[in-house]
Amino acid sequence: MGICGYFTVSWKCLVVLSFRLLFLVPAGLPVHSQGESQTDSKVMDNITVRQGENVFLRCAQGDIVTHTAWLNRSSILYAGEDKWSVDPRVSLVTLNQEEFTIKIEDVDMTDEGPYICAVQTSSRPRTTSVHILVQVPPTIINLSKDIVVNEGSNVTLMCQASGKPEPSLTWKLLSPSVDLVSEDEYLDIPSISRQRAGTYECTAINDIATDVQTVEITVNYAPSVSEGRDVGVTLGQRGVLECEVDAVPKADFEWYRDDRRIFNGLDGMEIEDAGQLSKLTFLNISEADYGNYTCIAINKLGSSNASFVLYGPGAVQDGNSGSMGTHVHTYTCLLLVILLPFLLKF
Repeated sequence: MGICGYFTVSWKCLVVLSFRLLFLVPAGLPVHSQGESQTDSKVMDNITVRQGENVFLRCAQGDIVTHTAWLNRSSILYAGEDKWSVDPRVSLVTLNQEEFTIKIEDVDMTDEGPYICAVQTSSRPRTTSVHILVQVPPTIINLSKDIVVNEGSNVTLMCQASGKPEPSLTWKLLSPSVDLVSEDEYLDIPSISRQRAGTYECTAINDIATDVQTVEITVNYAPSVSEGRDVGVTLGQRGVLECEVDAVPKADFEWYRDDRRIFNGLDGMEIEDAGQLSKLTFLNISEADYGNYTCIAINKLGSSNASFVLYGPGAVQDGNSGSMGTHVHTYTCLLLVILLPFLLKF
């Protein structure tokens, strides 16, 4: 039976063969024929290390050791004090009768795998194997971009992450704050409403660390103007009508007196738009300013309007129609008409 009879994995055979060849190199060194039973092998515990950290590989020696080497799969890293590896991250730490230790700096996933310490004694070769396991913190590698959609659209967000152990993923709506939304790399939002617009957070987590990234969803919808509030102002004073709208994207405003559009700076009126609010300001109220006004808010998805009444202090508003009433004046006029014939007799 050949030397590979003690190894069920092919790389182990290559390691032992490399080991035999390595120790045949020095000239004049007496070499004894070695049978399978003369080779001792030992498996150490796995070494778990985080990506980016350093790892030390230690191997016990002995007084009767003549040659020693560290191998990675079938490649020789160190043969005694001689470095065979071209990787600058690999270095010799200790080599004496007690131990043979090398260091691998800034460990990466490519360093994961089996390592062999091969020792030649005067009687038989000895190998000790160890497996390095590299843990990698999660990294979100594929995330949906910020999106703008119309209300009622179907939305799917994607978040994919790498890491070892494999990270778990969760979705959460941050603003406005909502409890856990999904525990999957995909988040489906059917027929999205304006209330579901905001900042969505994807969290990738494993035993090592956490990675967090966010996606912004903007939901467009048609304007909705708040109910108009009538205003009473004394002649000669300053008056303001305010029109407030809820809309995405931002709405444009138009003001009308009956069917005639009002333009900024004309007829003693100023229009000031600030975000969701438009103000129609009368600098010096005259009798001709009293009457009905309409505010219209428009964006690409539609429009909405509200009506206002600007009235004088002597007028009484009709709560049902929103128009001015003159009940006191009408009552006085009717009373005079009724009493006038009787007054003329005297």
